[in-house]
Amino acid sequence: MTAQPPDVETVTALVADAAAAPSLHNAQPWAFRYLRDTGVLRLYADPARALPRTDPGHRGLHMGCGAALLNLRVSAAAAGLAPLVRLLPESAYPELLAEVHLCGGGPPDGALARLGPAIRRRHSSRLPFRDEAVPSAVRERLSEAAGAEGAQLLFPGAWHVRSILDLVRDAEAREAVDPEVRRETTRWTRTGPSDTTKAADGISGEAFGPRQRGTSTPVRDFAAGRPMPGRGRAPFEKSPNVALLGTARDGPVDWLCAGQALERVLLRATTDGLVASVTSQPLEWPELRWAVRDPVSAMAHVQMVIRLGYGPEGPASPRRPVTDLLDVL
Repeated sequence: MTAQPPDVETVTALVADAAAAPSLHNAQPWAFRYLRDTGVLRLYADPARALPRTDPGHRGLHMGCGAALLNLRVSAAAAGLAPLVRLLPESAYPELLAEVHLCGGGPPDGALARLGPAIRRRHSSRLPFRDEAVPSAVRERLSEAAGAEGAQLLFPGAWHVRSILDLVRDAEAREAVDPEVRRETTRWTRTGPSDTTKAADGISGEAFGPRQRGTSTPVRDFAAGRPMPGRGRAPFEKSPNVALLGTARDGPVDWLCAGQALERVLLRATTDGLVASVTSQPLEWPELRWAVRDPVSAMAHVQMVIRLGYGPEGPASPRRPVTDLLDVL
C-alpha cells in the first residue's frame, strides 16, 4: 500500500475525467465521495437522475456509472496510481456502486494509462459517417478491449444489421405513442443549442445531428417529432459498422462491467481514429431486446448497440461541475 492518500486536487481531476463518460440521455447519474484519510473514493448512483420510464430497471444507469468508473481507472493509471476496485461493496446499500481504493500497491496499468488522452476527445457523433469498413485489426483491438472488462463485442453480419435497424424503427414507433417516454425524452433533450440553454446536462440541439434521409443507421432521433428550425436531412452510411456489446449474465454487477467495457471500447476506438454513437432503443423494450442478440453467437444478453466508423467528431455534450459531483470527508 502507498503511504499517502492522494490529495483533494488529484481526486478532483480524477472525478472530472470520470464525469466525461457517456450516459443515457447524458443524465450523468453519478455522485462521488472521497474519504481522504483512507484514500477511498466511493461511486454512488444518483436516483434523482434516473429515467424511470426509459430505464425502469436501472440497467442504463448502472452502465453509465460503469463508464464513469472506467474513466476514473484510466485517469488514475495515467496519474501513476494503481487503484483497487470493489463493485457493489455493501449489499444493504445498493446505491453504493463501487469503492475505489486509490492507495493500491503495484505498478499502474499501462494499457489503461495509454487511453488517457482519449477521455476528452471521445464524443458521441450522430453525424453521417463515411461508407468505409473498419479494418479487421481494429475490430480485434476493440473486441480485446471489451474482453478485458469481462464483456464481449461482436460485429454482426449484414442480415443481422438489417434486423437491428428494423428493431430500432420498431422501438421508435413505440416511443412515438408512449407519452411518458416522450415527456422523459423532452426533459433531458433540448432543441436549442447549448450556448442558449446553458444546461450542464442532457443533450443539446447541435448534438442531435441531421435527420436521416431514409433510415439506414441506428442513430436515435432525440427531436422526437419536435420542430427544429434549420435542422436539415442528410444521407447516412448505407452499410453501417454495427457492434453488439454483451455479457453472459444480466444483473447489476454485469451492467457495471458492461459500462466499463463500453467506455473502454469507445476510448480504444477514439485512439484508433474512429468515431461512434450508441443506442439502446430496442434494448429498452423487453419484447424487442431478446431479438437483438445474434442467434448464432454465445452472447446471452446484449447491453448496447454501437455504431462505429470514420467521419466528423460530434460536439461535446455539457458536463456538470465537479463541485456538484464530489463530496470530500
